[in-house]
Amino acid sequence: MVAQYYEGIGRRKEASARVRLYPGGTGNIVINDKDGSDYISREGDMGILLQPLTILGWERTYDVSVHVNGGGVTGQRDAIRLGIARALLKIDADTRPQLRANGLLTRDARAKERKKPGLKRARKAPTYTKR
Repeated sequence: MVAQYYEGIGRRKEASARVRLYPGGTGNIVINDKDGSDYISREGDMGILLQPLTILGWERTYDVSVHVNGGGVTGQRDAIRLGIARALLKIDADTRPQLRANGLLTRDARAKERKKPGLKRARKAPTYTKR
């Protein structure tokens, strides 16, 4: 038997996360088949990741299952956060004003700027030599 869940997809930079919220849970977090605290090891990142649930006061109401790939630690963290917020909208559309006021429903469109010809990176110029 498969339990009912609510799904949301979040993206940030090169990271993409598919988040599932299972009602009637105890607050367990599983990311890529690992415990959440094992996968996200940086201090403070779990608090940022669970911000949508914390704002609504639903930390211990749902179990969270995540499949995330691409990007780095910060990109994956923010992709998961957006996925959780979008899944919460499917559960209760009345939460939109609270999530919107805290900026949790906006996809962060910033990405790495492309390298320009003649430069070392996007904006760094080679060292100027007079002679």
